[in-house]
Formats: sequence, C-alpha cells, structure tokens
Amino acid sequence: QVQLVESGGGSVQPGGSLTLSCAATTSIASMYSVGWYRQASEKQRELVAEITSRGVMTADSVKGRFTISRDNAKNTVSLQMINLKPEDTAVYYCHLKTMSYFNWWGQGTQVTVSS
Repeated sequence: QVQLVESGGGSVQPGGSLTLSCAATTSIASMYSVGWYRQASEKQRELVAEITSRGVMTADSVKGRFTISRDNAKNTVSLQMINLKPEDTAVYYCHLKTMSYFNWWGQGTQVTVSS
C-alpha cells in the first residue's frame, strides 16, 4: 500500500508564501506523473501542476506563482507557492499516477489565504 504524506499547509495572508511537500512510500522515479491537485469548497478537484516525461504542466491560474519540483532520491514532490491569493484557498492533494495509470492520492492539506 502506497502512502503519500503531505505537509506544509497552513494559513497565510494574501501575498504570502507556502511550500507543500509530499513524501511517498514508494519510488516516484518510475511514475507516469507526479503532481498536485486542489479542491476548493463546493468546487471540483483541479490539477494545479504536474511533472511527466513530457515536462512540467502548470495551471494558468497559478502560472508564475507556483513551482513544482521532485526529488527522486528522497521520493518527494514539492509545490512552492508565492504571492498567494484568496482564490488559492483549497485542500491540496499530492497525486501519483503509475505507468498502468493507477492513481495514488494523499490525504490532503489545507491552504487558507485570508487577511
């Protein structure tokens, strides 16, 4: 059973920064993709950023503010977030997809941006 443990969420004021981390209990080097999704209250879960063999994809809404990275040696995926906005408030989920397209999800970490 693969586990994804997220950390780094919290409450910040607009313009603030947070870095989310996801530690996997399996090797992420062989994954089809690693990424972050988020789900705001009463909204559908959406892709924020992911890394595949084709490169990095970042949602337009966070482009220039969020940066995804991976450390295959440590089996971690990180999401650096700067210039946070109230509309970034959501539960953020770490996601892995295997080569056979099986999905693994973390338990989620809350990010709240409010003055």
